[in-house]
Amino acid sequence: MDYSFLRLPAPIPNHRHLYRRRSLPAPIAHCSASNETPSPTPDPLPPTPVVPELRRKATLLRDGRGAAVSIPEPPNYEIGWKRTKEINNEKPKGWPIADVVEKVEGLMGRQYGSAELLAKVGSIVAERAREEADVLLAGGEIDDRMVTELHRVLKLIEMDLEMVKAAVKEETLAERIQQARARWRQVIRVALSL
Repeated sequence: MDYSFLRLPAPIPNHRHLYRRRSLPAPIAHCSASNETPSPTPDPLPPTPVVPELRRKATLLRDGRGAAVSIPEPPNYEIGWKRTKEINNEKPKGWPIADVVEKVEGLMGRQYGSAELLAKVGSIVAERAREEADVLLAGGEIDDRMVTELHRVLKLIEMDLEMVKAAVKEETLAERIQQARARWRQVIRVALSL
């Protein structure tokens, strides 16, 4: 027989090969004159302890495809967990005052008409906050010292608003508005502590 096809091709000089190509020998077929019957094929999987386990898992998978899947209930984490300290959700007594004052403070941060109009709105809100504090004091719901502090800060706000009205330059007006906003935030803190 000629085995020349098994030889590798000669390398090309001055050239690097990334890989070499090999040719594989062709399969040799044996022919015989006798008519033999093929031998029976052995069992594809020999009996080992793994085979019954695999067959059992395959049966479970086939049977489980049509069955309804049941998801267990999630654990209830609320059981056994109780608050040790009660949370007070009630709003403070001075909350209505703080709410209105907060809206005016936000209004002063935006462009709102003229300085005179802004001062007028601020003086109206300050007077209303003073009346609301007097009503709470008359009802005996808040302390007299806190109402006195609120009145003091409201007087300072009225002075700041008069300075806003008197401002001529834009820089001066911006500084005085920032100072008035700081006083309004102070009123909010006092009102929430009532």
